[in-house]
Amino acid sequence: MKQPLNSSNLLVQALKYSIPVLLGYMAIGIAFGLLIVDAGYPWWISLITSVIMYAGAGQYLAVGLFAAGASLGEACLVQLVVNARHIAYGLSLFKRINQAGPYKFYLIFALTDETFALLSSLPAAAPGTEDAKPHRQGRLMFYIALLNQAYWVAGSLIGAIAGTLIPFNMEGISFALTALFIVLMIEQILRVKRPLPFVVSALAAILGTLLLPSRLSLLSAMVLSLVLVRLLDQGGKDRNNPGASPC
Repeated sequence: MKQPLNSSNLLVQALKYSIPVLLGYMAIGIAFGLLIVDAGYPWWISLITSVIMYAGAGQYLAVGLFAAGASLGEACLVQLVVNARHIAYGLSLFKRINQAGPYKFYLIFALTDETFALLSSLPAAAPGTEDAKPHRQGRLMFYIALLNQAYWVAGSLIGAIAGTLIPFNMEGISFALTALFIVLMIEQILRVKRPLPFVVSALAAILGTLLLPSRLSLLSAMVLSLVLVRLLDQGGKDRNNPGASPC
């Protein structure tokens, strides 16, 4: 009989599960630290933003916005538009996060793209077992989110200190974040073995880029892809269960 995971085992499980993010976050965290020092800010700004702001792409954007002299209001508006995708993330994980007890507040704060990718693909525990209880699932999710932020903070701090001590050529380094998104997407495709949602999302992104202004394309593509995937999934269930409809 499988024994329930204790707290240390949950932490080990979270560590193993978050290794892809460890490899990616250390790399792009270092890149962020290098960029923020290159923009003329002291190294400790990297640490503060990674602990308090913790927004990944939003932090990259913030460096460029403030370096270009954008006002606080303009920066907040851009961040709101760029991070509006987190509305969809929160809705997708609403039930899981709501059952996480005292961990839910941190999970809401720490829900980055990569953390969402991991949490949304967590394998469900066997029904009726100790590991299936919401508080244990919530603790596992908390450990995953906390480890992910720790990776990001460590990477950005290393990059900022290295950038202060050693001169670097920054050309092309900002592509690190995009590269991580691609790696996580490929891993999810291999894990869930359902290419349809990814194909629909790619088509929606292409349409959004071609037909809409840049400030609207990302959010519109996400909404369209979520609606289409939901409709296609529901249509597939109806075809597979023709007798399930009410009389």
